[in-house]
Amino acid sequence: MPRFVDFQTNFSTGELDPLLRARVDLDSYKNALAKATNVLIQPQGGIRRRPGLKHIFQLPNTSTESAGNGVRLVSFQFSVDDSYMLCFTHNRMYIIKAGSVITNINGTGNNYLTTTITSGLVGTICWTQSADTLIITHPDLQPIKLVRGGSDSSWTISTVTFDAIPKYAFTYAYSNPATTLTPSAVSGNVTLTAGAGVFSGSNVNQYINVTPQGRARITEYVSATVVKAIVEYPFFDSSAKASGAWELETGYEDVWSSARGWPRSVTFHEGRLFFGGSKSRPSTVWGSKIGLFFDFIPSESLDDDAVEATLDTNELNVITDIVSSRDFQVFTSGGEFYVPQVGTDPITPLTFTFKNVSRNGIKSGTRVQSIESGSVYIQRQGKSLNEFVFSDTQLTYITQRISLLSGHLLKAPQRIALRRASSTDESDLLMMTNTTDGTMAVFSIMRSQQITSPSEFITDGNFIDVGVDVTSIYVVVKRTFDSTVRYFIELFSDSLFTDCSFIGGAASTATSLPHIGKALNVITDGVPQSDETVSGAGAVTFDRASTAAYEVGLPITVYAKTMPVEIKLQTGSRVSFKKRIVEISAVLKDTQHMQLNRQPVVTRELDNPLLDLAVPTFTGIKRVHGVLGYSNEQTIEVSQNLPLKMNLLGLDYRVAVYSGT
Repeated sequence: MPRFVDFQTNFSTGELDPLLRARVDLDSYKNALAKATNVLIQPQGGIRRRPGLKHIFQLPNTSTESAGNGVRLVSFQFSVDDSYMLCFTHNRMYIIKAGSVITNINGTGNNYLTTTITSGLVGTICWTQSADTLIITHPDLQPIKLVRGGSDSSWTISTVTFDAIPKYAFTYAYSNPATTLTPSAVSGNVTLTAGAGVFSGSNVNQYINVTPQGRARITEYVSATVVKAIVEYPFFDSSAKASGAWELETGYEDVWSSARGWPRSVTFHEGRLFFGGSKSRPSTVWGSKIGLFFDFIPSESLDDDAVEATLDTNELNVITDIVSSRDFQVFTSGGEFYVPQVGTDPITPLTFTFKNVSRNGIKSGTRVQSIESGSVYIQRQGKSLNEFVFSDTQLTYITQRISLLSGHLLKAPQRIALRRASSTDESDLLMMTNTTDGTMAVFSIMRSQQITSPSEFITDGNFIDVGVDVTSIYVVVKRTFDSTVRYFIELFSDSLFTDCSFIGGAASTATSLPHIGKALNVITDGVPQSDETVSGAGAVTFDRASTAAYEVGLPITVYAKTMPVEIKLQTGSRVSFKKRIVEISAVLKDTQHMQLNRQPVVTRELDNPLLDLAVPTFTGIKRVHGVLGYSNEQTIEVSQNLPLKMNLLGLDYRVAVYSGT
């Protein structure tokens, strides 16, 4: 059989949906992987071993405080030098800075701050930050304000006190007082004087309607016969209005309260604090006065006044998230909207209207993430990852699916977070935890180059939540050790090669380990030792003591598999023909260990007398011969069975296949 040479120069398509197996005609097929497990696709096209997970803290797993009842990671950036990852569980908030849990919060001796956010609420809270203040919302919770004090352990949490809450007539009522009414002017701020005592303090923020024209909102109660008001529609004149020519319109009450529910979503945008949706008004957005973040009642209808608008469409639109981006964006259970703005014109009471873009809807409990090209969100049923981006040609927003080629990685996602790239060898990382099997779908994104490269992270346990503190990625992981379910906060670290890992200095044993009964990888002074099983006392003993540093942790399964090799000849496709990969050449960078089709790739030269030192890294080309076996579907499998570095840039391979008709 003749032999043909092919070269997979990159893996930038990432893991391809099995439904696309027959699409050898796609340009993305030749750069795809059939499996990409625990690897990251780099923007240049190569794949490398994912970072390990450092053990940070074990969350309570008993009683109502158990993380199993609900947990949420929220980032908080106080200053350039001080940023935190906040972890909410039932009525508790843990504070993590630079990989360490802050203790003795407010001098209480506790390593947590007591909150009123119960486990039933943490999964669907929404939040936004301005300066040192974090505002948290939920439709069943009065908005909460969290402020960091003068130190890492000084925090204040309280309910938001509003200066003015918007009103809504949940039950209209009209009355015609049997007396006259005289306005002091036909427009603006006026004084209304009645001929008899008909007013009370409860009439504030109720309305006066006058025939033939005129409407005013009462702003201040002066006496039973005098109130002050702002005219929303001018009176015909300022003469006394006879009984029967005017009416008192009542029934307006606070739109947010314990009885009516509280705002569902929140963000800051162009100097205003915005709330989106509430339990009783799920499709309404309210914006404060500019600079007065807790005053939501309009007074003079000027450009800096409070704003309010409702999404009136032919279907229910429960607002799930609102985003301050290029424009003000609103994401609901039934569709995606934005507020059109001309050039740099700000939002005003007269321009605060919504335009519907698409009817996909967003999944409750997931937050919209802003990337370089626009916003991304998980579709309502959790089946796709969508991008909400402005089109310069159409002069409006459009929605497109960026998970079209890899939708199989989304398995009922429940959390989403974005880590923005900070160097040229990184892409933006979009991470989603799946409830179906506890995996994490990870998309390496560089939209300016139209690159979306998905892979899948797995661990010994289930990924529950993920959050990003500037560039640090934290996760909450559910693990079972010695038949006991435990919840851990862990931190991805490029310097680690194991999960739920513990590190130390010179030692011959590691103690106080939670992984009872588990076989752990052991690395001492950069050299992998034999795996050790953790004793009932939570300890392992090393084959060889470390002199400088050790790492022990759960093994990481690293596996990548190319799409079946397809050779296109003039005589046609070779899909149904037996074929064999004869030889593989791997282009490597800074690699210590790798296997190709279960055959080890040797990176250490035998003439090195210091075999007990750390394995050196190799950069260059390594060739594997003697790959045996014919089959209709020939693939190349990349794997590791040692906790060492791996960075694969490309694969050159020779294929033997029948070339006739």
